[in-house]
Amino acid sequence: MEVHTNDLLKATCHDWQRESLMQSISSYRTKCEEAPQARVLLLGPVGSGKSSFISSVQSVFDGRVSNRAMVGSSSGSLTKKLQSFTIRGQKREGCTGLILCDVMGLGEAEMTGLTLHDALSVIKGHTPEGHKFSPEQPVRSETAGYVKKPSLQDKIHCVVFVVDASKVLTYPQSLSATFRQLRNHISDLGVHQVALLTHVDKICPETANDLTQVYNSCGVQQMMGKAATLLGMATSYIVPVKNYSAELDVDLDTDVLLLSAVNHILQYVDLFFLDSTATEQQSGKLPATNNLMLNGGVDKVW
Repeated sequence: MEVHTNDLLKATCHDWQRESLMQSISSYRTKCEEAPQARVLLLGPVGSGKSSFISSVQSVFDGRVSNRAMVGSSSGSLTKKLQSFTIRGQKREGCTGLILCDVMGLGEAEMTGLTLHDALSVIKGHTPEGHKFSPEQPVRSETAGYVKKPSLQDKIHCVVFVVDASKVLTYPQSLSATFRQLRNHISDLGVHQVALLTHVDKICPETANDLTQVYNSCGVQQMMGKAATLLGMATSYIVPVKNYSAELDVDLDTDVLLLSAVNHILQYVDLFFLDSTATEQQSGKLPATNNLMLNGGVDKVW
């Protein structure tokens, strides 16, 4: 009886947590009039789970598993162009203030996937929506639809690197070099970066059986450290998630993990706008007042 009661209390707590996170994300808007919606770019190798994450997040709000973004495989990227997905809120109540941007996967070499040049063009806001990427034809001012003077809303406000937990140890060294090069250039642009460690259920049987134990798993913690080394970033920036793949119905614990990841990302979006406001104040473009506030939330769950 005691075990049953504890399970019931645990489920009730997680259900409340899911609803709280959904409401927070549904109502989210940046505090910047020039860019009311947060544009978040997902970058990662082919098959890492970028498109699946977008579909999984939308599935949480839809209450059913849906494929919002086309999903490829480890052998080839289905995403060839810049696609921006505005996440819809609960029960068709309208769009949230979150836009997740999907692009071609990173290759093992500069000319086998999204190039550094094109990634930075997207982040700077020059790349038009729907642009089809080709290593042989980089984004330039002559590119059809090229945005010569991007607004703040055209730019990327946070970059999320996505890596597959089951492949971290087998990714080539060249990919690590690509990540580090990207991070250096992105940091120079003042854009914050976090990372998603997907497929954590594939590396830990205990986590596969009970996602609430993800932060208590030694295997997952060790892989987060390995991913941090691969990316050249602190472990605190790595967020473990499980995307929906073969499931037909959504799951409470998976939902909470996905929503917690989104909430974590939005906190870094808010940091971007705080930093941008501070920079403009120092340059004299804005008065010395700052009404930007960090979105409250949960970095880790359970």
